[in-house]
Amino acid sequence: MVDTRFYINNGPFALAKVAEICGAELKQPSKAQIMIENIAPMEKAQEAEICFFYDKKAKEKAAEIKASACVTTEELAPFVPENVAVLVAANPKLAFLKLNQELYAEQQQFSNIASTAKIHPTAIIGQGSIVSDGVVIGEGVCIGENCCIEPNVVIGHHCQIGNNTRIGANASISYSIIGDNCYIYCGARIGQDGFGFMMVEGQHKRIPQVGRVIIGNNVEVGANTCIDRGALDDTVIGDGTKIDNLVQIAHNDRLGNCCVVVSQTGIAGSCTFGDYVVCGGQTGFADHLNIGSGAQIAAQSGIMRDIAPGEIMMGSPAVKFKDFMRQVAYLQKVGKK
Repeated sequence: MVDTRFYINNGPFALAKVAEICGAELKQPSKAQIMIENIAPMEKAQEAEICFFYDKKAKEKAAEIKASACVTTEELAPFVPENVAVLVAANPKLAFLKLNQELYAEQQQFSNIASTAKIHPTAIIGQGSIVSDGVVIGEGVCIGENCCIEPNVVIGHHCQIGNNTRIGANASISYSIIGDNCYIYCGARIGQDGFGFMMVEGQHKRIPQVGRVIIGNNVEVGANTCIDRGALDDTVIGDGTKIDNLVQIAHNDRLGNCCVVVSQTGIAGSCTFGDYVVCGGQTGFADHLNIGSGAQIAAQSGIMRDIAPGEIMMGSPAVKFKDFMRQVAYLQKVGKK
């Protein structure tokens, strides 16, 4: 059961309403008025709860479902017990997303501007935005409407943040322009110095970093992720890109639209990604690489050369996925001799 100390439960919903939200067909119309209070995992769901069954490997467990209702596919529906109301959806995962969004909501803060926030007189805060305790907002900052700035966030001078954007607790934003509907998670560092040095008379001298970070619309940046500002040009994150926790994106990198970058990935400076690039966890990129649209990089891969659009790469140094699997098969064969 979802803990209502942390989340608001908007239910209960009648099964007829649940079917409408999920875009699903209720197979037993006589059960349309059964009330659903919560979503629960298939193996834990009880009366007045609904579960989702979409994994063929869980057919045997399906016989033990005790929920009042189950959302599943036409193919898997026969495996659900007869006493459980069945809702058939073309995509149960998407149905889960839709119902979750309708049934649950996060607790909202009530005060718009906390008395302990330090806001420069020239800063502009849009209507309906929340500024929490301990926030520091610098000169000339512009924050859009209906934003949520959580406790202890620091926003440096002249940064811009679009509408409906959330900045998580203890994050810091500097030298940045951030779009609408973004979520910058707790502890993220956006717009810090890029890691640039030059050897002068036996010492590393810092190269001034005078670029910006430009983040598009509908972007998520995970907790404790760092995105450095550019040296001269900008570091750019395209619309719809989702970045996990603990990711390092260096100066002058340019990520296209709708990329996915998973935790502990490190991208060296001046790399360019196309659209819809997917990077598994702990992938590493050398500097000045071009990664084509639709490329997929398996976890723990090391990328040392340009990747063509649509290529699937794996290994360190990375090779095409099929080549990697051949190498593994060969090594296993040799190792048995």
